[in-house]
Amino acid sequence: MKLLATAAAVALAAMTFSASAPAQTASFYDLKTDTLAGKPADLGQYRGTVSLVVNVASYCGYTPQYKGLEQLHRELKGKGFNVLGFPSNDFGEQEPGSAQEIAEFCRLTYDVTFPMFEKVITRNGPGQSPVYVFLGRSGRLPAWNFSKYVIDRQGRVVAFFPSDVTPEDPKLRAAISRALAN
Repeated sequence: MKLLATAAAVALAAMTFSASAPAQTASFYDLKTDTLAGKPADLGQYRGTVSLVVNVASYCGYTPQYKGLEQLHRELKGKGFNVLGFPSNDFGEQEPGSAQEIAEFCRLTYDVTFPMFEKVITRNGPGQSPVYVFLGRSGRLPAWNFSKYVIDRQGRVVAFFPSDVTPEDPKLRAAISRALAN
């Protein structure tokens, strides 16, 4: 009986893992999520573009990076580039608000026009967003808010930058330029 219960638990764990973790996902652009407004979002709509994926928070010392992210988005959006924001409350509980509060803060404080998605868990473990399961396969997960992943046109992670690298940083700009050139 114990063996049967153990086998059932293992099977359930395997089903749960395969349902929540995109282990077979080859491209970031194969993922689906929800927008900040709660509507389904297919990240495939960004296939063929370069994306900068950022875990954002409204009450963080790095929150002023929203200004640079928006500037970068506006500057390069016509060149096949997007900034994609994923709010997270993982670090210091610095994103406690509801989706509506986050959207209002971003619009009123930084005039954010780049796509924003549902609040996610970036950390490894139960409830981790499939987006961050995929990004974590690069060997890097955010250590704090405003970590940045450069995603190439095929949906591969080609660069990672920690929180203290600003949107204006020449290293980040160079990585984006390289991805756009390919």
